[in-house]
Amino acid sequence: MGKTLLIVESPAKSKTIEKFLGKNYAVAASMGHLRDLPKSQFGVDVENDYTPKYINIRGKGDLIKKLKTQAKQADKIFLATDPDREGEAIAWHLAHIFNIDTEQICRVEFNEITKNAIQQAIKQPKKIDLDKVNAQQTRRILDRIVGYKLSPLLWRKVKRGLSAGRVQSVAVKIICEREQEYLNFKPQEYWTFTVSLSKNDKSKEFTAELVKIKDKKLHIDNQGAAEKIVAELKNIDKYLVENIEKKEKRRKPAAPFTTSSLQQEAVRKLGFTTKKTMMLAQQLYEGLAIGKSGHMGLITYMRTDSTRISLQAQAEAKEYITSVFGAEYYPSKANVYVGKSAAQDAHEAIRPSDVTKTPDLIENYLTKDQYKLYKLIWQRFLASQMAPAISDSTALTIRAQDYLFKSNGSKLKFMGFLVLDSKRDLDKDVILPELEVEDLLKLRSVPEPVQHFTEPPPRYNEATLVKELEELGVGRPSTYSPTIQTIIDRGYVRREDKKIVPTELGILVMDLLKTYFKDIVDVNFSAKLEENLDNIAEGKADLIHVLDEFYRPFAEKLEYAEQEIGKVEIQPIVSDVQCEKCGKMMVVKQSRYGSFLACPGYPECKNTKPIINYIDVPCPLCQERVGEFKTKKGRRFYKCTSQTGCEFMSWNKPSGEKCPDCGSYMTEKIDKARRTVVVCANDKCNKEIIK
Repeated sequence: MGKTLLIVESPAKSKTIEKFLGKNYAVAASMGHLRDLPKSQFGVDVENDYTPKYINIRGKGDLIKKLKTQAKQADKIFLATDPDREGEAIAWHLAHIFNIDTEQICRVEFNEITKNAIQQAIKQPKKIDLDKVNAQQTRRILDRIVGYKLSPLLWRKVKRGLSAGRVQSVAVKIICEREQEYLNFKPQEYWTFTVSLSKNDKSKEFTAELVKIKDKKLHIDNQGAAEKIVAELKNIDKYLVENIEKKEKRRKPAAPFTTSSLQQEAVRKLGFTTKKTMMLAQQLYEGLAIGKSGHMGLITYMRTDSTRISLQAQAEAKEYITSVFGAEYYPSKANVYVGKSAAQDAHEAIRPSDVTKTPDLIENYLTKDQYKLYKLIWQRFLASQMAPAISDSTALTIRAQDYLFKSNGSKLKFMGFLVLDSKRDLDKDVILPELEVEDLLKLRSVPEPVQHFTEPPPRYNEATLVKELEELGVGRPSTYSPTIQTIIDRGYVRREDKKIVPTELGILVMDLLKTYFKDIVDVNFSAKLEENLDNIAEGKADLIHVLDEFYRPFAEKLEYAEQEIGKVEIQPIVSDVQCEKCGKMMVVKQSRYGSFLACPGYPECKNTKPIINYIDVPCPLCQERVGEFKTKKGRRFYKCTSQTGCEFMSWNKPSGEKCPDCGSYMTEKIDKARRTVVVCANDKCNKEIIK
């Protein structure tokens, strides 16, 4: 048997795969794309069916030469790039480099890097899917048209270094619109009322919330009306159980992860950025050294829209669940999750490649962050295959003359998939007393009415922005992470307390795009383009027609905007801080890490300063002013601003209080229950006081 060369995308993956194949196989890595459109020119012939001009990527010459040498020594070449459109396009480019006919059986695909998956894939090679290649090329050409034609316009009219893109422009628009809603929001006052009741003086108390007055939904918006209600409730002596509704509730587990849901959950539970999540997922997929097992891929392919699970993976999960937890923890029929669209359903959901490799079993072979993400994926997959949690719920309706109250109780009677949640607090059960309809209840206390104000729609964080883009059908989950990073790098948005807010530059550029390039920032238009790309991938649409439909009107708008838009001046915000080097008043500038002060005399004067937010507590060491600062990753810390060399620095905000036990200074932090806790800074004391 002759030598077979298998080409993958990354060297980490090649190391893992090599051990699964015999001596007749060699595995090499292309390191991603080897050919692309040129950086120095447009590279798309729009007059000749949008023919792209591909060239070898600069710096890849030696690698191409090396791969060609390896290819000459092989009797057969298999192209095993990633199992998505981008991977299909890379395989197509490799076929061009190696002079492989696209009709030849040369394409190998696998969804996980395990011995069985690799060996099965090698036995079932196929042709390169040219429909998928065309879909990727269409996306690339569309992005080139927008980026290469629109970005220079922004350079000329606004500022050098700006860029525009299909998905990033829509993302910035969404963020700007939410910011406008946030700023325009007018809070509305409302009041709530909770009474404490019991069956008699000796029985356990429980609470009920007022929901209706005279059968109308509760809406109290001033203190006078609230106090009147409290006075009336105190004088009512009959609180009657009007209705009791008992149900068995089944809480089903969530579907296994897609790219989007993984990014969202990693932001929410682990505090990871989408960029960090995808980097770690790539490492887990490509393979790590796991003790005696050697290099192995720990999860399936991490770019997928699908929630589908293979029959083999279902069977392995069933065996693990029934053997570890018991047969009752596996559903009577395997859980099946339906995706939103079949367009990207070629792959499975993200799952562990071997469910028996529990997080704790391999923790010592992973970094701290790799372990956290693997555990998140492992638990989500296993839970998705388990039986639902079952609770007994009770809903009481209680009437007191014109006032209607509700009280809800719940008791978990079967853990189901919740058995995996080690942090679940069983005290969350709310047990109501045994009551019957027409029972009279005793009023034990009427607390003071509680005043509330409605809150504005929250600013986006990375998780909610990804969710919004996915629901709107804009872009693909694999593009969300680089999109978010790009709009931060360009200065259109910035992270602020883990939220994403637009900068003045972002708002200005968005106003221009909305005025002159409405389609580029239109959500429906962008979603329709994504649908067209899906149709091309399925052979249902024509590449040239889709590109033509976009380019012709875009070119006309571009020409009009060039004539209409004058030079846009960005007026800097002038601070009250004087530059100590040249005397000019410093101005506020933006970077990806937030705002800072810079001398307007640049480049002659390059002086910069941080913007210091002073807190109202003096330094616990020297009594000078303490400032709030941020690291480059956005983490807050507090530092003395004295010029006398005071070294006070703390991750927690100083509280201004002295420890009652040891006299040291104390700092504030938020505990797991979201309470403010004052903690002694003395490591040997560690006294805590809950505020």
